[in-house]
Amino acid sequence: MHRWRLFGLFIGLLLGQTTLQAQRDFSKVEIQAVHVAGNVYALEGAGGKIGVSVGEDGILIVDDQFAPLADKIRAALKTLGEGKLRFILNTHWHGDHTGGNPEFGPEAPIIAHTNVRKRLMQEHKRGHRTIPPMKKEGLPVLTFDSSLSIHFNGEEIRAIHFPHGHTDGDLIIFFTGSNVVHMGDVFFAGRFPFVDLDSGGDVEGLIQNVAAIIRQLPEEVEIIPGHGPISTLTDLNHYLTMLRETTAHVRRQMAAGKSLSAIQQAGLPEKWEPWSWGFISTERWIEIVYRSYRKASPSAGN
Repeated sequence: MHRWRLFGLFIGLLLGQTTLQAQRDFSKVEIQAVHVAGNVYALEGAGGKIGVSVGEDGILIVDDQFAPLADKIRAALKTLGEGKLRFILNTHWHGDHTGGNPEFGPEAPIIAHTNVRKRLMQEHKRGHRTIPPMKKEGLPVLTFDSSLSIHFNGEEIRAIHFPHGHTDGDLIIFFTGSNVVHMGDVFFAGRFPFVDLDSGGDVEGLIQNVAAIIRQLPEEVEIIPGHGPISTLTDLNHYLTMLRETTAHVRRQMAAGKSLSAIQQAGLPEKWEPWSWGFISTERWIEIVYRSYRKASPSAGN
């Protein structure tokens, strides 16, 4: 039971903005800047990784973690360059990636997929928790459906929508000159991912999207995941293998008529156990896979 309460708290922080942020002590969080390649850096703190483009045109950030960390994020950005914040990109709507929007929105335009603005404008209920709509100052003011390019700091920064993966508003950000890609929560490096089935996410869609992204990436690309260490194309291919093999395992059990609890009890092949982590355990990942494929094919499983 304690594990499920922790999971509920994590999901609240992941999705929410105000109530659960107040319950977490951000005073001890330190923001660390890591050079990725070219003009691109990553900021590590609490929540999703922030991507940063720094150069003569100023600063562009991808995601902005939580509002209470805004001053620490600003301080970290100043260590990278004195340029003005010019653009903010949101990879999706979850609070650990957009929680800082109300702080940074007055400074620079927020850009996101159309569905991100729609979801941020809505109230969401998750279990016993209510996630209020985003404040007006934190809403994306520029939205698009398919793709958008920003020509900034000497390179084309291309934002491309991949539908129904982690959510229905996922953006992948390609820093084409620096050979860096920010994948948001489409990629949880070295761990089972959270797929938000209640926000248009889909496990099979996630697998297809990751495979499509891999086909577009050069060999020496540096990858910023939503969570986990800076990664390589080899790491991303290993992640795709995990997705394919673990979902195939669960689907075989479903086809054999086994219940969710029976599949969870049996677990996954041992080689994937290290991918289990505090909030998306093996048991929880199996449930996400089961629910996603059950939703797509209601006759599957019991």
